[in-house]
Amino acid sequence: MSTTTAAEELAGLSATTLLRFATAGSVDDGKSTLVGRLLHDSKSVLADQLEAVEAVSRSRGAAEPDLALLTDGLRAEREQGITIDVAYRYFATPRRRFILADTPGHVQYTRNMVTGASTADLAVVLVDARNGVIEQTRRHAAVAALLRVPHVVLAVNKMDLVEYKESVFAAIAEEFTAYAGHLGVPEITAIPISALAGDNVVEPSANMDWYGGPTVLEHLETVPVSHDLTGCHARLPVQYVIRPQTAEHPDYRGYAGQIAAGTFRVGESVTVLPSGRTSKIAGIDLLGQPVDVAWTPQSVTLLLEDDIDISRGDLIVPTGDAPATSQDVEATVCHVADTPLTVGQRVLLKHTTRTVKAIVKEIPSRLTLDDLSQHPDPGQLVANDIGLVKVRTAEPLALDSYADSRRTGSFLLIDPADGTTLAAGMAGESFATAEDPKSLVDDEGWDF
Repeated sequence: MSTTTAAEELAGLSATTLLRFATAGSVDDGKSTLVGRLLHDSKSVLADQLEAVEAVSRSRGAAEPDLALLTDGLRAEREQGITIDVAYRYFATPRRRFILADTPGHVQYTRNMVTGASTADLAVVLVDARNGVIEQTRRHAAVAALLRVPHVVLAVNKMDLVEYKESVFAAIAEEFTAYAGHLGVPEITAIPISALAGDNVVEPSANMDWYGGPTVLEHLETVPVSHDLTGCHARLPVQYVIRPQTAEHPDYRGYAGQIAAGTFRVGESVTVLPSGRTSKIAGIDLLGQPVDVAWTPQSVTLLLEDDIDISRGDLIVPTGDAPATSQDVEATVCHVADTPLTVGQRVLLKHTTRTVKAIVKEIPSRLTLDDLSQHPDPGQLVANDIGLVKVRTAEPLALDSYADSRRTGSFLLIDPADGTTLAAGMAGESFATAEDPKSLVDDEGWDF
């Protein structure tokens, strides 16, 4: 390939849009095989990778390469034939660039789906055509809805094992669409596939002429996505305060961080939360150079006109668009730890760059996945539960609603004893609202 051609190809890739997507499904539904087929048939696999997969497949006595091995990277995964960790893959076609998160299907590792889907624009939920929609399918749909993933693809896999029957696909698609629709998933696309045989993954299937929709890759390449957060509420979580105190910069005081959303301009009036102090932006440094405007997701340093006490964890926002601060947080959480989350438990709450002490004051309800009903006052949440919690923090926090901002509306609950992540939380209303909060008093010194 000539230098000019390579440069043109690189420029073309830079001009294409980026889609972040996650795959999810129950054990043995074929997620890793689908991802492997997608990479293989889209010519996104290096020759040495394919040779390694072929060698391992031959050692197991397989006649054809096991494409699932392209994503199952851990030795434990290869030995057990399941996905344990979130496997990230990067690939591109002439139409779009992709970051893929292949998440575990086993119920024990549902917590990893929360990680993989938290930044996804699209989620591919696999269903075994022989088994239909099961509890883990409903859990994955609930997680996708809770994390506000805007697009969901239902991939009904292993159609070759049900003789490619349209009636089987239609029944599963109808059940899943109704369920996900009640959860508030905005867009659902159902595609019948056979990941093992390659039907409707990259190339249209000759075995399902009754299906006239897109293949998986075609849908991934054409689904509309937008990463333009410049029009959103402007937010800058402060990560670090820069004070060189050198002869060249004796009075320099800058507040560095990555803009979570929106746009900041020199001369704009801003408020620092939670203190509520106001000032104006005197300057913006980007990559060591002064600029007049900066926007998400740029990492910048803001300089203010006034000398204000600002530290890591503070939030800089436009004065006219500041979120309310509160010590009372009501949110829906996905519990991801092996130990339960209980009423009265002391935790740490991490929101953007800020970590504060907190107490779980109430667990009003737990979501029942079968019928989407609420189980009131469960007393605790165990691994993989989704429920509503009320938390009281030691210091005020400035949380947006998760419906408005996935970055500044989310948080983690952490075990203060060992740093284990207990739950991933989404502020504001989601599946339920609670009334008549109970007043709980902590008798161990954490009564805020």
